[in-house]
Amino acid sequence: MPPPPPPLQQTIYVGPFVFSKAPTELDICPYGAIGVTTTGTISFIDRDVPAELNNADGTRWKAEKGTEWEDARMLVAEEAEFFFPGFVDTHIHASQYPNAGIFGKSTLMDWLDTYTFPLEASFADLATARRVYARVVARTLAHGTTTAAYHATIHVAATNLLADICVERGQRALVGRVCMDTLSPEYYRDESVEAAVRDSRACIAHVRQLDPRGELVTPVITPRFAPSCTTPCLRALGELHRETGAWCQTHMSENVGEIAMVRELFPDSADYASVYDEAGLLTPKTILAHAVHLSEAERKLVERRKAKVSHCPASNTALTSGCARVRELWDAGITVGLGTDVSGGYSASVLEAARQAIMVSRHVAMTEGDGAKLSTEEVLYLATRGGAKVVGLEDKIGAFEVGMQWDAQLVGLGEVAKGEEGKIGESGPVDVFGWEQWEERVAKWLYNGDDRNTKTVWVKGRLVHYRPEMERRN
Repeated sequence: MPPPPPPLQQTIYVGPFVFSKAPTELDICPYGAIGVTTTGTISFIDRDVPAELNNADGTRWKAEKGTEWEDARMLVAEEAEFFFPGFVDTHIHASQYPNAGIFGKSTLMDWLDTYTFPLEASFADLATARRVYARVVARTLAHGTTTAAYHATIHVAATNLLADICVERGQRALVGRVCMDTLSPEYYRDESVEAAVRDSRACIAHVRQLDPRGELVTPVITPRFAPSCTTPCLRALGELHRETGAWCQTHMSENVGEIAMVRELFPDSADYASVYDEAGLLTPKTILAHAVHLSEAERKLVERRKAKVSHCPASNTALTSGCARVRELWDAGITVGLGTDVSGGYSASVLEAARQAIMVSRHVAMTEGDGAKLSTEEVLYLATRGGAKVVGLEDKIGAFEVGMQWDAQLVGLGEVAKGEEGKIGESGPVDVFGWEQWEERVAKWLYNGDDRNTKTVWVKGRLVHYRPEMERRN
């Protein structure tokens, strides 16, 4: 078991902060302060902070907040920096990270056979698993992802290792061992229904022993998707879901060929959603990746069961699966977040997924009208508060409110100084000329930003990532 992290110091974060107040509204504070306790919890939010504090360390100002804050550390954002909630990736295959960007001209089913299954099978070797999992956790943190719903592989030891690494690095995660007992290579599948349940149970036990209160990692039952599981396997996993109370994550209605296969394999079920519902796997603790081609009846069933959807726009485009209609899902009352879906998706960046969500919505709008378009505000909501709702953490993360936990990133944009317009530094691809309003700065970051703009990342108040140039400030 990883050693416990060092104790936290009370900290006051000073500067601009931005978060989603509602799907269509960003709360932008040009200069404020957020006090975070030693448990990583937001204790106060002050929106009226003098830009010039009374003295260098803010002693007098801190004293006004109460004696318990007099010795608090202060971290002050510099010009063109702002605090933003950490991203929530509601669907990512940690084991597939080495294949990110490699899919050729394939579509879903041949992509699995050509690229995915051989790579995942290699995780029987723990050295391979450690190398990949350590990197994907580091990479996602560098992109500002403070919470991730990870699909691992069928291997118990490797799946447990992923949970260990998440705790060690301080990333929140749902970690799931993949289950499949059919329609996969003989060399890479569960040997029986009993084996799928036994091994899933072992991973659930490990994660709960590792983090008994579920403060960082929680287990998630993970049938790959209906075609790769027999009816007895799905039903056994549904019973395990009911018995243990663990979350469930899977795929649904990603690709028209996949949907046709489900119809053929499960002829007694009305549709794809019903396959999961009849197995006891469509519940308020179910995350459904994709949901690109849901019928009206399926949308109603998903909403009735309060299951959640992970929208994966980059993957759906890369594998030519289709364009999910987020507005349609929202209008049906379904909770939606964003997923990178590495490695069907080419990038582990939720920021990239957010801008791809905008682009996919515009492609839908070209044939179905402007009502389908998603705004900057809406996709940033999907990336934070929406994702938090998908993974059941909406009371803890996704925004900056008193009582929530400090899962946050410090975003830095590049100032274009007069006389130095021809110099390109290390500040990333977002150029700020000084005349932009805060709404415009945020939009520039959304459309142009990358991990170079993610200067520092915290989870539950703990520093989990920072760029080299931030060494002196952390």
